[in-house]
Amino acid sequence: MRVLKCSAELDQATKEAVSAAAQDIRDGELVVYPTETVYGIGADIYNQKAIKNLFMAKNRPFDMPLSVAVADKDMVEQIAVMTSPVEKLIDAFLPGPLTIITKKNPNVPDIVTSMSFKVGIRIPDDPVALELVRQAGVPIVATSANLHSHPDAVTVEEAVRDFGDAVSTYLDRGATPTGRPSTIVWIMDDQVEIVRQGDITKEQIEAVLNA
Repeated sequence: MRVLKCSAELDQATKEAVSAAAQDIRDGELVVYPTETVYGIGADIYNQKAIKNLFMAKNRPFDMPLSVAVADKDMVEQIAVMTSPVEKLIDAFLPGPLTIITKKNPNVPDIVTSMSFKVGIRIPDDPVALELVRQAGVPIVATSANLHSHPDAVTVEEAVRDFGDAVSTYLDRGATPTGRPSTIVWIMDDQVEIVRQGDITKEQIEAVLNA
């Protein structure tokens, strides 16, 4: 277990820390990283052993699907079906504190989505998180860095208390800006449902979709 200091400016030391964490992701290890909401715990979504280890580290039931962090719209299309409503929400709110649940592509392992045909997508509005995904070269898990039913971690110290040596690398960028989880919106064809309310409101989402 190691804790590596990071900066939003992505200075040389930060880039080296993120590079080390990205290598851990590629090697099938777990990494804790900052976002604009709370700290997340990540793993390569295509490495099913790593995903199993993540579920076990969190004490998370295997029937609770995991969201996925990507770096840009192109990476979204690797894992999900890009529809007009999904694209509208991406263009309006991402990167940002929004998770979009929509139909997944077949290459996303069932363990990630708990056998569901849907996947939750995040593009974090955090330079360290985005650099981690880019350097890892694969979508990574985007779920809060806390034991199941524990409070969300807004500092690395809180994540370390929950996970200890179960995580290979912790990227420490200090306290997260909001401390609140993202808004989650489920969108399928013409159906839209706010699953969890965060900083982005239902009214904002509906205004974009109806424009």
